[in-house]
Amino acid sequence: MENLLIITPVKDSVDTAFKTIQRVCESKGDFSYLVYNDRSLPENRVLLNENQKLGYSLINIEDYVETPSPNYRFTLIDARKKALEKNAHLLIVESDVFVAPDTISGLLKIAVTEKDCGMAAAITTNEAGEINFPYLHIKETSGGIIQTNHRVSFCCTLLSYNLLSAVDFNLLSESKDWFDVQISKESRIRGFKNLIDTNLKVIHLPHSSRPWKKLKYEKPLKYYFRKFFLKLDKI
Repeated sequence: MENLLIITPVKDSVDTAFKTIQRVCESKGDFSYLVYNDRSLPENRVLLNENQKLGYSLINIEDYVETPSPNYRFTLIDARKKALEKNAHLLIVESDVFVAPDTISGLLKIAVTEKDCGMAAAITTNEAGEINFPYLHIKETSGGIIQTNHRVSFCCTLLSYNLLSAVDFNLLSESKDWFDVQISKESRIRGFKNLIDTNLKVIHLPHSSRPWKKLKYEKPLKYYFRKFFLKLDKI
């Protein structure tokens, strides 16, 4: 397998996170796997540390920065640096996503064979196999690899080595919490293709890692109060 670094950011919700981690660790291939613990509760930090025997290495973000969670900017900057040092592609698997046995090898194949690949993502589905957030704009009848001008979510997405080399994540906005929109745009600006493989399906449990974000769909007024007055969930 080509050089590959896989990361999973974790913020509590360890029951779901460990299901994610286990599926990645059980995947075949030669890759490095880092779990970024973003200020989980002390007892969950202990669990994450003890379970490194599954096959990942743990980075506790609070040991490096004092900023409150979410620290996705730190995660991306640090992971990009490590991937470039390894001459590797970077695959992000969020802690509420369950990969299939062929997911990792399939995304890596796209990065290797598709010319000018910037981002390569697996399609997300619910447990019944139906396409769900954040790819509801893609029709169920779509097949194969499609190029998109929409943002590519980081749910289960590979950032190619060439993209990592071209985009300095230190320039990511310090006023934002999430960066899939910005990096998707930067990829297109630099002439890369953002691709989604509709045949590579992963189960996504939306916002399981940050349950309060479900308010956007269940209690939108409360969600937008948190977003605009408490300055949370800045995209």
